[in-house]
Amino acid sequence: MNTEDSRREPAEHARFAAYLAELEQVGEADETALVGRVLGDPDRVMAEAAVVRHLDRRAAQLWPEPAWEEWAAAVTRVVTGRPFLVRRLEEWSLFRAIALRLPWRPEDLLASSDWLQLKAATGAGRPDALGVLDVLDVLAEGGRTKRIRNTARASRARRIEG
Repeated sequence: MNTEDSRREPAEHARFAAYLAELEQVGEADETALVGRVLGDPDRVMAEAAVVRHLDRRAAQLWPEPAWEEWAAAVTRVVTGRPFLVRRLEEWSLFRAIALRLPWRPEDLLASSDWLQLKAATGAGRPDALGVLDVLDVLAEGGRTKRIRNTARASRARRIEG
């Protein structure tokens, strides 16, 4: 390999950046088609990484809104067969249920990923998002990692004091 080749950005890096830019600007009507196109990329890992970033960004915008249900259902149809992406959408749905004080089950939270447990333990950056102390109690006692348990305990202490 010559020095010019070693300085070139790998093709999948360029596609990843292009996909992120497209996904950030896509309109609602074209979103699921674009997600499907990205997932058709031959580099499955890179494609899923781009899509999960998009899902996280869109879910963070939409979870408190009524539009969430329709969006989540449409995106779920596109990511079927991609276990990581399906699980991330399921976890966003659980986060939404917790944050909006809809019914949820502690065993689902305890079976969730570190990502969701930590997100719930920190209150997701919104002081009012997880006002239910039950969530923090569940994670303080049964969170998967010491970091999650300690974060939940600290969040619980702040909410009790405040």
